[in-house]
Amino acid sequence: MFSRIASQATRRSVQQAIKPAVQARFASTKPAAAANAMQVAGVSAAIVGATGLGYMYANDNVHANMADEGLHPPEHPWYHNGPLNTYDHAAIRRGYQVYKEVCSACHSLDRIAWRNLIDVSHTEDEVKAMSEQEEYQDGPDDNGDMFQRPGKPSDYMPRPYPNDEAARAANAGALPPDLSLMTKARHGGADYVFALLTGYVDAPGGVEVREGLNYNPYFPGGAIAMARVLFDGVVEYEDGTPATTSQMARDVSTFLAWAAEPEHDERKKMGMKATVILTGLTILSIYLKRFKWAPIKSRKIVYNPPK
Repeated sequence: MFSRIASQATRRSVQQAIKPAVQARFASTKPAAAANAMQVAGVSAAIVGATGLGYMYANDNVHANMADEGLHPPEHPWYHNGPLNTYDHAAIRRGYQVYKEVCSACHSLDRIAWRNLIDVSHTEDEVKAMSEQEEYQDGPDDNGDMFQRPGKPSDYMPRPYPNDEAARAANAGALPPDLSLMTKARHGGADYVFALLTGYVDAPGGVEVREGLNYNPYFPGGAIAMARVLFDGVVEYEDGTPATTSQMARDVSTFLAWAAEPEHDERKKMGMKATVILTGLTILSIYLKRFKWAPIKSRKIVYNPPK
């Protein structure tokens, strides 16, 4: 009895001795933290401000005039942007016609073979007929000589120039870019292509455009070597669709979007299949979990003390 009382008294005396030290420790840190709060905020604001000013004035790539970067293209409701929508294949066929009759004179499509068009925009017979109209260098033959042959569906679409030097010489020093991945290489994708093709206007006052260049606000810098190429009626569509400038720009933008991502439709189909399968497996796993654990979670443990 006396030992228990002595132990309790000893415990209380130890707690009373520790409590002032703990209070003094926390009391000593609170004023310091409060005093440093303003200093921390001031230093942080100075760092952020200095970083912003340095980025604005030291970086030559940042300009107050956003014309140097090109206008941001407006967004359009492309049919293939829907989560469950595929490409408009009729638009792809018309877009290929625009590319073939207008764009292919300067721009290549190196990553697209004739066979890629089969069952996308053309039939196999149509693709074979179109490829045979082009001649490709092949060989060597039995004598070691190169020869020309008609194209095959496995061949890639021909380039308008044999090399980059010839392309520059024919375009006043400007190199027409390859269009295979154009919608992925430019910010805005198909919106940028559409805006660029339909955005040719007269230069505003105070803006000078060098001779041989054309003003297009959607092109970085505003001055582009390519002249306007799409005019109403420049192409006669096979399906009778009116060939307005905006219609042709929309169709060729859709075609170039497909050229940059030809697996788009298959990817969405595979995604739908995966979603259905994973949903079924998730539901099945939830059912099995409840089936296995329900008896364990709902059981009651009864304790029968010995009599």
